[in-house]
Amino acid sequence: MKNIKAIIFDAYGTLFDVNSAAEKCKDKIGDKWEGFANYWRTTQLEYTWLRSLMKRHKDFWQVTEESLDKSMKTYEINSSMRNELLDLYKILSTFKEVPEVLKSLKEKNFKLAILSNGTPALLNELVKSNNLENIFDDIFSIEEVGVYKPDSKVYDIPVKKYQIQRNEITFLSANTWDVSGGGNYGYNSIWVNRNSNTFDNLDYLPKHQIEDLSKLLDII
Repeated sequence: MKNIKAIIFDAYGTLFDVNSAAEKCKDKIGDKWEGFANYWRTTQLEYTWLRSLMKRHKDFWQVTEESLDKSMKTYEINSSMRNELLDLYKILSTFKEVPEVLKSLKEKNFKLAILSNGTPALLNELVKSNNLENIFDDIFSIEEVGVYKPDSKVYDIPVKKYQIQRNEITFLSANTWDVSGGGNYGYNSIWVNRNSNTFDNLDYLPKHQIEDLSKLLDII
């Protein structure tokens, strides 16, 4: 970490809990809320990859809506809940350790940024709703290049902005495909493995995996 000039975070699933929207409605959805939340997330990601391959780009909010529609049909959830779930997705909660860890990193004078599939408006609202406005130097969205992660054009964005080398960036994500995408590009990627999952075989193994962001403070 001695040569690191920027610490960059994925947003969804890494800083912000993508299941928190459905969890806040679990009394209405019932016991199937977690399966539904995971299905919504998986479908959302599949749509980003498929749209990138087909070169039929829609922004992340449109993808989120369309993946929700499929998920609600699959899990037979009343359509009257659609707007409530979408509104809650705009203000997802952080994981519990995130605010304090980010504040500690800020005090150490690292350049901090987000690099996400989300639109600028969505990301700014998430940051604001979780009182993190003064933390990040930049919030980078894939909308700058019009293609989703793990396309290398996305990982190019902060390198070009900061005029630094790829290996001078530490990149953290909870998504193994994103860790591999950043790592194969040249970042020092760290896997935030919150759920004791198994890493994918995608030609990259991170030097570090951590249970949550608090362990990052031990590494640096």
